[in-house]
Amino acid sequence: MEYTVQKIGKLAGISTRTLRYYDEIGILKPARINSSGYRIYGEKEVLRLQQILFYRELGISLESIKDIVTNAYFDGAKTLSDHREKFLEKREQLDLLIINVEKTIAAEEGRFIMKDKERFEGFKQKTLKENEEKYGEEIREKYGAEEMEKSNKKFKNMSKEEYDEVTNLEKVVMETLLEAYKTGDPAGEVAQRAAMLHGKWLCYYWDSYSKEAHRGLAKMYVEDERFKAYYDKNQSGLAEFLRDAVFIYTKK
Repeated sequence: MEYTVQKIGKLAGISTRTLRYYDEIGILKPARINSSGYRIYGEKEVLRLQQILFYRELGISLESIKDIVTNAYFDGAKTLSDHREKFLEKREQLDLLIINVEKTIAAEEGRFIMKDKERFEGFKQKTLKENEEKYGEEIREKYGAEEMEKSNKKFKNMSKEEYDEVTNLEKVVMETLLEAYKTGDPAGEVAQRAAMLHGKWLCYYWDSYSKEAHRGLAKMYVEDERFKAYYDKNQSGLAEFLRDAVFIYTKK
């Protein structure tokens, strides 16, 4: 079956303007342009649009989606299977958040006594999932699956006070690190305080602290582009500066 841009837009629940934009950026071209100048979409384009919307629902950028769906080795069946797994994970997190809300309502109405730790279940699960997707493979390879699981378990069992502390400490680490960067001296007092605070922050996640592991992680911050981007988004060269400060700090 074939569709005009208006019909496929109505079918998918998106605007014709969006479809025209997808055409412009090369993510979804029509099958052909008819003699009247109308974009015509066929079954192949319908399937492509479905995949695009799946990816958009998962929060993936259009630029990344384009790289995926225009790849010569794109496997539609496998991709659908991957979508299913991602949506099941998303549903699990939403279920946790719904339960969290229901418990909170019951607690506010005096029908239920809610532990502080329970108030953060859904949020912590989301953080773990995001960290797993971004860094799980590298961390397991470097430190082992057992250490990764211990870290995840420790994070899940954080109390409200600990969760608040580690969240605030992360901000302090970054603020101190940026202040230290301005001095240009990774061995200076401010930079060494930043390295110390960074080690303290790690202790909220790690089962045990070691200087060797701290150095290894700081080194990975520079070698892995995703870690590097996290620090360098605030200041270019910040990941390298933190690495140097940590190397000095852990050799004392």
